[in-house]
Amino acid sequence: MLCRLVSTSDGACGAGGRLVMSLLYPTLLLCVSGFFSNLRPSEPFLTAFLMGPDKNLTEVQVVNEIYPVWTYSYLALLFPVFLATDYLCYKPVLLLQASSLVVTYVMLLRTSSVRAMQLTEFFFGLATASEVAYFSYIYSVVAPVHYQRVTGYCRSVTLFGSAVGSLLGQLLLSLAKVQLYYLVVITLTSSALAFVAPWFLPMPKRSLFFHKSPRLMQDGPESSAGLMHGETDTWHTINELRLLSVLQLLFSDFLCCYRCQPLLAWSLWWALATCGYFQVLNYTQVLWEKVRPSQDYDIYNGYVETLSTLLGALAALLVGHLPVCWSVWGELSLSLLSLLMTLCIFGMDLLDNIWTCYSLYVLFRAMYMLLITVATFQIAASLNMQRYALVFGVNTFVALLLQSLLTLVVVDSVGLGLDIYTQFLIYGGYFAFISLVFLGAGLHKLYTRRRSEQEGGSGDETLSNGAPNGNISSS
Repeated sequence: MLCRLVSTSDGACGAGGRLVMSLLYPTLLLCVSGFFSNLRPSEPFLTAFLMGPDKNLTEVQVVNEIYPVWTYSYLALLFPVFLATDYLCYKPVLLLQASSLVVTYVMLLRTSSVRAMQLTEFFFGLATASEVAYFSYIYSVVAPVHYQRVTGYCRSVTLFGSAVGSLLGQLLLSLAKVQLYYLVVITLTSSALAFVAPWFLPMPKRSLFFHKSPRLMQDGPESSAGLMHGETDTWHTINELRLLSVLQLLFSDFLCCYRCQPLLAWSLWWALATCGYFQVLNYTQVLWEKVRPSQDYDIYNGYVETLSTLLGALAALLVGHLPVCWSVWGELSLSLLSLLMTLCIFGMDLLDNIWTCYSLYVLFRAMYMLLITVATFQIAASLNMQRYALVFGVNTFVALLLQSLLTLVVVDSVGLGLDIYTQFLIYGGYFAFISLVFLGAGLHKLYTRRRSEQEGGSGDETLSNGAPNGNISSS
């Protein structure tokens, strides 16, 4: 009955009631699923759990043999899951994500061998790759005018769930002296609850690529006026496209999008920084375990994860109020903050103090969340929903490809298999490289603008234009 209500255009309840229900019902269910799937009290203590008496795995096994599997799995599954999500209209992949999380934590509880833990990481990689369904499902059941609002709800509830989970885990560990094993049990229970909600979601009748509708082509007045100004939109209004046709359209739009230089610059930072960010997050717990072993001391990873998540969310909210003209100073800002992220990583690695590590980690995450929010807005400002999905999918894929290469060379036992301190020296150098790249790009842009001012006097107008649409569409 509720599914019928979402898709009905006329009825006795009136247009206002149907509109409210069509927004509220799927958004509420999706938020419930997102909250419980991210409520993971065991997450901040995963390394301590694996290397502790419960699993009794060595640092080499955890760092060099088990953790890399998540990176490789995520990379290998991202594109197939992306296509399957659209072809199957989201809901089946939402169920796949929820079930993968359940399998992950069942295996984490019941198995202990290295091979079994590697398979656990594979299922977690499948769950991570399937998150695309969570963030894209809502676009298929609500009108484009509501995209920004419902996106905010869905993203906020995942951050809130993550913060609550970390805080709950720390409180149970510190105050109630609950064993790490039971934190994993609570996480499994939460994942099981998250598995229930998607079953009641209405099945979408359209998607971005395979099952398109005429209304989807009208994302708003900016859908083809920004990046694609003066070009004919190649997206065809038909119900189903063959896989080859979809791939051809994706490749065509890929070429169109990345010919835009400002979009390319922000996408480059996105991919490079996300690669390093994932790598630091994946192995920070191992560094903390070396600095302050959980078998000998009390650890406060949960408090740190909670604080870093909340500060990161706050930074993302406040970024819109910063008096920065990103179209002019974007590259130099990326360079400066990437340099600060470099210093955070070097400080965590070299100072060998747990409180310093905690503080610099919180600062590192906050800066990344701030910059990734800016990059998201700068990239998305003049893209319609189809190209939005394409560009962010490509950026994430490139980030994972770089991360896989970095993992293979630096972390994996097949490669160098370096110890954690040496790894973090390399990660710090990696962010220093990012900072130098964008310092050069920023100085070149300022030099070009200054020269343009001197030669044609048109630079003043360009400098005063901070709107992302104008900047991106000028490719």
